This record gives sequence, structure tokens and C-alpha cells, in this order.
Amino acid sequence: MRVLLVGSGGRENALAWKLAQSPKLAKLYCAPGNAGIARYAECLEISSDDIDGLLKFAVGQKIDLVVVGPEAPLVAGIHDKFSAGGIKLFGPSLQTAMLEGSKSFSKDVMSRFGVPTAAYEVFTNAKEAMQYVIETEMPVVIKADGLAAGKGVVICDTSEQSVTALSEIMEKKVFGAAGDKVVIEKKLEGEELSVLALTDGETILPLASARDHKRAYDHDRGPNTGGMGAYSPSAQFDEAAIGDLVNKTIRPVIDGLRKEGTPYRGVLYAGLMMTKEGPYVLEYNCRFGDPETEVILPRLKSDLLPVLAEIAEGKLKRSSLEWHEKSCMTVVMASGGYPGAYQKGFPIRGIEAAEAIPDVFIFHAGTVFNSEKQITTSGGRVLAVTALGENLRAACERAYQAANLINFEGGFFRRDIGRKAIEVLK
Repeated sequence: MRVLLVGSGGRENALAWKLAQSPKLAKLYCAPGNAGIARYAECLEISSDDIDGLLKFAVGQKIDLVVVGPEAPLVAGIHDKFSAGGIKLFGPSLQTAMLEGSKSFSKDVMSRFGVPTAAYEVFTNAKEAMQYVIETEMPVVIKADGLAAGKGVVICDTSEQSVTALSEIMEKKVFGAAGDKVVIEKKLEGEELSVLALTDGETILPLASARDHKRAYDHDRGPNTGGMGAYSPSAQFDEAAIGDLVNKTIRPVIDGLRKEGTPYRGVLYAGLMMTKEGPYVLEYNCRFGDPETEVILPRLKSDLLPVLAEIAEGKLKRSSLEWHEKSCMTVVMASGGYPGAYQKGFPIRGIEAAEAIPDVFIFHAGTVFNSEKQITTSGGRVLAVTALGENLRAACERAYQAANLINFEGGFFRRDIGRKAIEVLK
């Protein structure tokens, strides 16, 4: 099969690494790719949001399957346009991709299909939203309705913090048009968990569980980011428990959308809060999670390519996937200042030494080659340093051993990824 992968981050590097292992793969392209993806695919000078350019290339090169990594092209309707052009694409339609494209749409879908989620209100008027947070019980979570690169969520413990957040989002437009509307919901307490599942709109194949770490700094301090590290599997849940979570949080949406005539086909990611009352859905994403993908795919035994192709065709032919027993952990190395302003273009040293460690994989998130063919930083999240181990502790030790060998100016990473789970396992 001739495959076009769309995207340029750590998730896409992990997907390229996995797809390249398939005996069914004849040629892999990636648009635009990065320095790490270039090891597995021919990278193209086409941006991931240039849907017309991507379609022209796919038609001209007789691409058999397009796999979309990031959310923006999906929410922009890439599936619909490629389907009209006769190209098979893995990813949901524009209408169903709004599960991620609009927080209010997603919450309404959860409410309609009986999915447990926090109580919420939706506002388009900043003053009305501010009056609400002054009068309502704290703490709350304020979410920009549209896409904000994983950063449009603010946890507020006081009314003053809430008013400031609403001013930033709705009046100062720190997230652009994504903040024209906001969702304000009750803050839930518990442990977060990521559950992902592949689906053709009817059959659902759960993926291995993963636990993301969103805050920028150790001990869950600092601002929310796109994810500073993850591990798989979750320490608290076995395969049967994950199946139960899927039935409570993903299946109602898949079944409901199919019955309404808008089947969801692709991967659906449910970000959950495990409360004392049970699982509550925080959000849905319409693509593979990042950095969850970097810890899930190294544990997958099954060939991923035919599974994605079957979903793109609308008919899964299998009812399960095979997994390695090993644990996996990834530590994200970020640019100084992330998730705020940061500088680019710093040479990265130590990647080869880190990759020499057995069962270590360096997935590039924000890297490019400079004019001297050096790998340099080009994003906020730069590398996902990933390791397999016989258990979570072994994976953790190996991942940090590798991360400590890599350096670039201003770079930093959390040093407590998975530590709580390791303590629980003790």
C-alpha cells in the first residue's frame, strides 16, 4: 500500500515508526514530517492544513490510504474532501470531528447519549460568563470552545481567577476565535486516565490504557500543556476494566451517532476523570492522543496498517488486537518557556547515545534539519523519549537514563512521570 501520513509531531513519528514495520507498506510519505519521521518516510513540503495540496498529491501519486495525525485538518473537513475525491482516509468526517472541534458540541453529545460528564454551562457573552463565575461555587474549569492546541483549558479555584481567565480567553483572545464561546464546568476530583478506541462506526477495538501528565512542571504544577509525558498501561486497570470503561464512555457515543446517521470512523480518545462516583468524561479527541500514542504503539503487536485501512473502508474485519506485556513510558523534552513563548533553532545533542540503549525510541515532536544537516529544535515539545520495560519501574528508569543523555539549550523535562503509579505498585 502507498500511504500518506499527515502531520509533523511526536504522534506522527510514532505512527510512521509503526506503519513502516508493516509488510503491506510499499511507500510511506509524510506531510510535512520532521527530522525523526524522515527516517521512515519521504517528507513533503506540504503543510498539514493545505487540504487542497494534500489531495492533489494523493491523487497524483495514487495513494491508497491517508492517515491523519493532528486534529486541525480533521476539524477543517479533510475526510469529506478526500472522500469526494475518491481517496480513502483514516479519520472522522467533519460533522463527527466536532467532538473535538467544539467543546459545547461534545458536551451536548455526552448529555444526549447519557455519558457521565461534569455539570456545565455554555457562554458566548463575556460579561454573562463573568457574572456566572462570581455567583457559582468554586472550583471550576473554563474551556475555550474551539481548538487551542491542547492549551485552552484553565482550572480556577477562585472567582477572581475565573474572571481573569474569562477576560484572557473571551476579551483578549489569547486562543483566538477558539475563545468566542466557552464552556464552564464543575471541577472533578480524581485520577485522570486516557482511553482510546478504534472504530468503523459499529465495531470498537479498545487500545491499551495510558496516563498523560498535562501540567508543565513536577508535582502537577504550572500551566496545562499538550502533554509532558505518559505511561502505559495504567496501573489500576486491566483489560476487562478498560472494556467496561469503553462501554460506559465511548460506546454510547459510537452507537448514538450511528443511529443518527452520522457514523464515527477513526480513533476516538476519551479523557476521563476517575472519581469516587465512577468515570466521567472530561473531553473527546478525534485523533490519536499525544503523547499517549508514543507509549501505546510500542506495546502493540498487531500490524496497524491493515486495521486503519479497514476502518477507512468502513468495515473492520477483526475483533481484537494483540499486545506486548511490557510497560512503556515517555518523557517529553520541551523548549525553555513552553507552553508560553520559546526560542527555536538550538542543536540537539545525545540522540544517538540515547537510542543505543535497548528498548529506547526517540520520537521527534518539534525538530528540523538545519542547513548543516544538524537536528535542531523547532517546536515547544521537542522530543518524546520513550522506553519499554518489564514493568513500569524498569520503563521509567530506562526512559530517564535516555533523557539525561540528550540536551539542547533551554531544554527541560518533568522528572516525576509515572512516579505516583510506581508508588502505588509498591
